[in-house]
Amino acid sequence: MDKYILDACALIAYYADEEGADLVQDIISKAYFEESEISISKINLFEVFYDIYKSEGEVEAKNFLQEITGFPIKIIETIEKPVFFEAGRLKSSYRISLADSIFLAEVLVNEDYIGVTADHHEFDIVKSREKINLLWIR
Repeated sequence: MDKYILDACALIAYYADEEGADLVQDIISKAYFEESEISISKINLFEVFYDIYKSEGEVEAKNFLQEITGFPIKIIETIEKPVFFEAGRLKSSYRISLADSIFLAEVLVNEDYIGVTADHHEFDIVKSREKINLLWIR
């Protein structure tokens, strides 16, 4: 069974029906049939909430959060110590955002997971230097 960790941009692509949404939809569909596992950190989920709030308002952002609770996606509520240390290393090494460093750290620490993202701009350099399993949605 494939295991995935979503970056905020993957869930935003799904929500906004952007390029790559079909791939995210496929992953979510498989999770409904227990053919895959999906996780997202609460920090990355906050990024999605913020993005929707900024562009569409409070009601739409809250509706999205309500909808996502019905999805087969595990929300990672805490930052475990290994992820904490790895995120700090990544953030200082690559000058990426806090949320990006947590997403990447979750993928690196949980080696059997695949990170789902579209952020080539931020992650291409990381991918070239780290042993990290990423699935690009576009």
